[in-house]
Amino acid sequence: MDIILDETTNNIMTELEKTQKEFWNISRETGVMLNMFIKMMNAKNAIEIGTSNGYSGLWLSKALKQTGGHLTTIEFYEKRQSVAIENFKTCGVDDIITPIQGSAIMILENLPKDTKFDFVFIDANKREYIKYFNILRPHLTEKCLITADNITSHAEKVQDFVDAINNDDEFQYQILNLPAGLLVAYRN
Repeated sequence: MDIILDETTNNIMTELEKTQKEFWNISRETGVMLNMFIKMMNAKNAIEIGTSNGYSGLWLSKALKQTGGHLTTIEFYEKRQSVAIENFKTCGVDDIITPIQGSAIMILENLPKDTKFDFVFIDANKREYIKYFNILRPHLTEKCLITADNITSHAEKVQDFVDAINNDDEFQYQILNLPAGLLVAYRN
């Protein structure tokens, strides 16, 4: 069974799916999975690296609305972020989202020390996945979930990230056979 979305959100999602390749969006199947993960773990503080036009952020924020959570989302390109912000407003989730525009590495390096995340979604510069992970590590809660898209579609570019997760005794992970491949890592 697919998630039931309100009519406005469903219409926006359907329109955004038409531009999936142009905006590098995740698949609907991946969005549904991310939405379920947030609800299953009752996530409260999520971060998304790679906002694009807001498609994945809508899946994340719709679940976070139900858990009473918050989404911080980072996008390098101002043009994409402005589209995302409009989509968030139209779908009624802008009140629980903090959009930040700029270099993800610089933004992550400047997070306040006491900032903690229990859910992470990575879908930005593939070669930087390892850097995002290393910078975010001190900001992860004990039982956090890290998810990352494009693990099979861009396998060579993300291999060092996958190796780091694989060699980290604190994480149990699996790569799900979803379009582009989704890594899901749980911190034990």
